[in-house]
Amino acid sequence: MLEEKLIKKYTPKYNIKLIDGKQYPSLKITIKDEYPKVLLVRKVVKDNCLYFGPYTSTSSLRTVLKILRRIFPYQNVLNHSNKLCLYYHLGLCPCPSVTKDVNYGKMINHIIDFLNGKTGKIIRELENERNLFSKNEGFEEAKELQRKINSIKLITSNVYKPFEYELNPNLRADVVQKELSELIKVLNENGVGVLDLKRIECYDISNTSGLNATGSMVVFTNGEKDTASYRRFKIKKDYNGKPNDFAMMQEVLERRLKHLEWPSPSLIVVDGGKGQVSSVNEIITKKALKIPLIGLAKREETIITSTLKEIILPKDSKTLHLIMRLRDEAHRFAITYHKKLRSRFIFS
Repeated sequence: MLEEKLIKKYTPKYNIKLIDGKQYPSLKITIKDEYPKVLLVRKVVKDNCLYFGPYTSTSSLRTVLKILRRIFPYQNVLNHSNKLCLYYHLGLCPCPSVTKDVNYGKMINHIIDFLNGKTGKIIRELENERNLFSKNEGFEEAKELQRKINSIKLITSNVYKPFEYELNPNLRADVVQKELSELIKVLNENGVGVLDLKRIECYDISNTSGLNATGSMVVFTNGEKDTASYRRFKIKKDYNGKPNDFAMMQEVLERRLKHLEWPSPSLIVVDGGKGQVSSVNEIITKKALKIPLIGLAKREETIITSTLKEIILPKDSKTLHLIMRLRDEAHRFAITYHKKLRSRFIFS
């Protein structure tokens, strides 16, 4: 954008790009109207409307608007007809001037917050609405709100563009190393003594009402997946056909720790809260081992230490994202094996 501004200002003789009168597009929200519209414009004027931008890529802007419109339907024409339009039937336009939608203003506020980067506020508001619908058994409405939450998290997740890799070929390694360094710092500040994170092992249990139970061990070496070191465990002990995640997690850890030929982990992560962490800590203590241990409780994505201390990190924390990636990979690996065993059981 600076280049475009300087080219238009100095008109260099041999530069044939960016010399036309067209300006980069901006987003205009007509907040002065009873039912505000979201418009793509080339000029910013003083008309009591709200403007965002300018944006350097029109195609990228249109792509984002398409995605945003699926989350928060809005009107994108100045003069809407007095009947329902095609986009209404596609779920992309509420036609507020026709339907008199009382929630349209709230939708516009969500879009404004989104464009201002206040995604955390939007997610909190939507989660509160979702929980209220769920409490009142409005499950269809709750499901739709959860879809919007998931979409926002996807759109606003951190992305590294190709040119960044051209500038720094080691970008991925640098990002991973930064995540590991931040995790070591957070854990040590909270009493989990960690020297390095060369090998992180994460465990999860998968079963259906106690049947065909499996355990998984996934390994991240220096912050990257080490699929050759993944292991899966078929639960052998009989728990009377009842799901007992704590005892099953203990069985998996006992069996894993018998393999002295496997490298010792720098950190053990378990999928679960205080119960799972306490169960695994019993095994580590019984074997007189000094292996750092944490768990990740699903409900609030809270890290639990072996002393049952809770570590609550911001939802955008790279440290939390690294632990969540581990947990999600362990869950994927466990459930894949569980489904395989369940299929054998059904068709045997």
